[in-house]
Amino acid sequence: MKLDSTLEEHFEDLGNDHESSSEQTPMRKDAFVLSEEEKIERIRENVREIMLTLGLDMEDDSLSGTPDRVAKMYVKELFGGLEPKKKPKSSTFENKYKYGEMLVEKNITVYSTCEHHLLPIVGRAHIAYISKGTVVGLSKMNRIVDYFAKRPQVQERLNIQIVKELQAVLGTKDVACVIDAKHLCVNSRGIRDVDSSTVTAEYGGKFKEEATRREFLDYINLETNF
Repeated sequence: MKLDSTLEEHFEDLGNDHESSSEQTPMRKDAFVLSEEEKIERIRENVREIMLTLGLDMEDDSLSGTPDRVAKMYVKELFGGLEPKKKPKSSTFENKYKYGEMLVEKNITVYSTCEHHLLPIVGRAHIAYISKGTVVGLSKMNRIVDYFAKRPQVQERLNIQIVKELQAVLGTKDVACVIDAKHLCVNSRGIRDVDSSTVTAEYGGKFKEEATRREFLDYINLETNF
């Protein structure tokens, strides 16, 4: 019992400190055996059981449809980024105009879910790359952020996954991503610090150089008022 208690405290500390175990989202080998509908059915029953355990009256009109709504939301929306088939196709184009400076896409909305407490992460992502001969459509960067955000996440891992995906798509290491986000597991529970946010970054290639990194951060800090 003492060992079990120690392990429980250890895993609780890992979760509260938002530690990540891998650059890749931890997935079982049989993760895609079940169909979407089969996953929805299982989650529906489990959510209903949780609500019953909490003492809620599942015959109430306001609550009776909640398990179904939550199950569909998990599979089709919040965690849709776990499905490889939903990964956005990122077509690239030749950089015919020979644009050689960094391209920055800032203030990309991030809606994700903390994998430790399954509470929302809400913030902004800022991405930059320097072309090595190819460019990618602007909206594709938003879609890549959205795809990797739609899964149980750790913010550091989200940074890494976005950068590695764009590096693969563009064929260059010169990619950077900064994320500034609020974690509801910090804001609404535990310490309940409603004002704090978390900033993480991943720099590749030239962005590891101080001058290039500073230029990127200066672009982020430009006011955007339209």
